[in-house]
Amino acid sequence: MVNERMKHAILGAALILPALAVPKAVFRAQTIDDKITVGYGLAVADVDGDGKEDILLADSARTVAYQAPDWKLRELTGKLTPRDHVCLCAKDLDGDKKAEIAVGAEWNPGDTRGSGAVFSLGHSADCFAKRDARALHHEPTVHRMHWVEEKGGEHFLAVLPLHGPGNVKGEGEGINFLGYRPQEDWRTFLIHKGFHLAHNFDPVAWDDSGNESILVACKEGVHLLSPGGQEKWSARQMTARGAGEVRLGKLPNGKRFITAIEPMHGNEVVINPEEESGLWSQKRVVVDDSLNQGHALVTGDFLGLGYDQVVAGWRQPSGAEKKVGLRFYVPEAEDGSRWALHAVIDDNTMACEDLKAADLDGDGDLDLVAAGRATRNVVIYWNQRTPN
Repeated sequence: MVNERMKHAILGAALILPALAVPKAVFRAQTIDDKITVGYGLAVADVDGDGKEDILLADSARTVAYQAPDWKLRELTGKLTPRDHVCLCAKDLDGDKKAEIAVGAEWNPGDTRGSGAVFSLGHSADCFAKRDARALHHEPTVHRMHWVEEKGGEHFLAVLPLHGPGNVKGEGEGINFLGYRPQEDWRTFLIHKGFHLAHNFDPVAWDDSGNESILVACKEGVHLLSPGGQEKWSARQMTARGAGEVRLGKLPNGKRFITAIEPMHGNEVVINPEEESGLWSQKRVVVDDSLNQGHALVTGDFLGLGYDQVVAGWRQPSGAEKKVGLRFYVPEAEDGSRWALHAVIDDNTMACEDLKAADLDGDGDLDLVAAGRATRNVVIYWNQRTPN
């Protein structure tokens, strides 16, 4: 249950945190598009090499970029497949300061045999002009993708389907979670096989090896996939309950935490503080249990505290007031054993489908950008933090 203290905060009053001094969180909303269709996936990257971060969106029938700093809409592709686009990722891989872009499409979670598509977008002299799209190997129900960094600065494309081939209601053959190597003509390799209903993942710098690991949120709980030699990856279960969103963060005491939305499309924002042995969910803290189809999650030090805060978004009206929006949570204890709702960033104008954190104006503070499904909008939330 949401306690009276949280209910008060949900109505707009900031919490006074007794254990940690936390400044007020203030974000100014700017709508940059109010005519999207679904807004499945966002990415933030410098598209044209001008040193400014642009915003990219996988909408149902097109791939678009919003060009910084005036956020002019530029269409990079039309509809690539008969069914919807569903995800994208963008990052400079070759050092020319211009992002390489991949797109996932042919989204049909009910077709676990023939759906799914993966494309690499070509380059253009005008980086915001229409691009050619090269079709790559695909698995059914392609759903999320990220660039993953390896030692030496190389990257591969990681593509996660929602279901395994031929699955029915999340049961059957496990998911083929694949990596694609652009340096080797998009050769694929298997990262992991076996998850079911794997909804999202987060590439993370888990150790000092120079290789990113991957946190995966799935029906079987959050798992950490760690790279080994010869493209062999190991899997370690980190939490006990099924999850749909996952991010890694840093606590005030310097240790890590895993935050998740449980279950998939769930109602709970959960914090799992670092555990020396066994599952991190031994210390599981439910921060909020009142979301309706929680679908977006980010961590970051938005307030300049030296440790991370959490922002969560949901896409269906919830509570007695039937609202959608974004909420901002902070730790009340150094070890992450207590958390509180600190601010409501969006109060009923963002039915959040995806959410990203990035410094969009170069002022050193993390801003937010969100895409709304039912609200059909893309909104930047400018961080108005007062410098310490």
